[in-house]
Amino acid sequence: MRTEVLVIGAGVSGLTCAARLAEAGVRTVVVEARSRVGGRIRTFRPADGGPSLELGAQVVHGDRNPVHEIVDTETAPRPTAARVISGRVGRPMGALARTPNPPWALEARLNAEGAGAGESVNDWLGDRGGPYPVASEWFRQIWAADPERLSARGVAAAQRGDTAGRGEFVVSGGFDLLPRRLAEGLDVHTGCPVQVLGWSPGRVGAQTPAGIMEAERVVVTVPPSVVTHGTLTIKDLPDHKAEAARDLAGGDGCCVVATLSVPAPETASVFDADGAGGFVSCREGRPEALIVARDAAAARVRAATGPGLSALLAVALPWAARARVVDTKVADWGADPWSGGAFTAPLLGAERAPEVWAEPVADTLFFAGEATVSGTRLPWVQGAIASGAIAADRLLEAMG
Repeated sequence: MRTEVLVIGAGVSGLTCAARLAEAGVRTVVVEARSRVGGRIRTFRPADGGPSLELGAQVVHGDRNPVHEIVDTETAPRPTAARVISGRVGRPMGALARTPNPPWALEARLNAEGAGAGESVNDWLGDRGGPYPVASEWFRQIWAADPERLSARGVAAAQRGDTAGRGEFVVSGGFDLLPRRLAEGLDVHTGCPVQVLGWSPGRVGAQTPAGIMEAERVVVTVPPSVVTHGTLTIKDLPDHKAEAARDLAGGDGCCVVATLSVPAPETASVFDADGAGGFVSCREGRPEALIVARDAAAARVRAATGPGLSALLAVALPWAARARVVDTKVADWGADPWSGGAFTAPLLGAERAPEVWAEPVADTLFFAGEATVSGTRLPWVQGAIASGAIAADRLLEAMG
């Protein structure tokens, strides 16, 4: 098969890029290793037709997020009970809100004040009277990174660079509707991993199980760690690009839907400030509990997906102590060879890596994905969309 442009990866960034190129009349083919489109968007739908739950991207951030133009959204439901776990004891979130420095207030302060070069989030917290262990864990879960390595300046810059607005929304019918809409009308080949990418200026050859796919140019949208780990080998990748890829390792992430033997008596959202479970939530009348854990908590949840899961849930959701776990669905992003983690946070010592990774090579290799905008935009869905659009514009300019 031969085409003008080959896009590797059918996540949001790759599909956005391909759609822009196709609209411009460029013959474009998208290849995806998984059997589905969507990348790190994965929706779980209960067999009984109950409300869907998200095992990947959770919510649409901002009332001006471009997602609203693509799919129907609605305001994210607010839990009737919100709690924080500290010392393995659950307390109302309101108690945390009444403390002098709740984590979301410190986060807003960082975004407003900014930070100095070389200052980690924990350094910044310490300069404001910390340590604040609850706030530290809050940053860890929001950004999927150790606050000792998380760049305070990068976090603030990403927040200021975001133009999505305010509020949180959910996609009516499930977040996976977004990539499915983006893929409409595109030539997408799922279950077609690129194993080796060879290239010379103006010519690309991608080795797949189905054979060699040829193109004039290629857009690589897989996370950089996929290249670092050799899951995708790019021949003759310049050294500075390979170094940038190593600096852009994604943070660990593991999401679990546990179906319990009894329904929840309340709608609740729980933040585990002890670092054992990330965020845990349930919906009144439904038997499912959702765990979204990042960084160190992801490893703990991964290890607890056997008998330990019941104990973890019983602390977060006291009603679950009288229930059995009858089924689980796991999205282990840290162990997924085509993800290599949740997303890419701005880390100390890697401030230039996103820019370097995003740079085209010889007007032939182009790059997209949320890692290319880390530290300048939020590395969530809106960042992925923006990265795909930027890569498409660069490619179209190169084509003249």
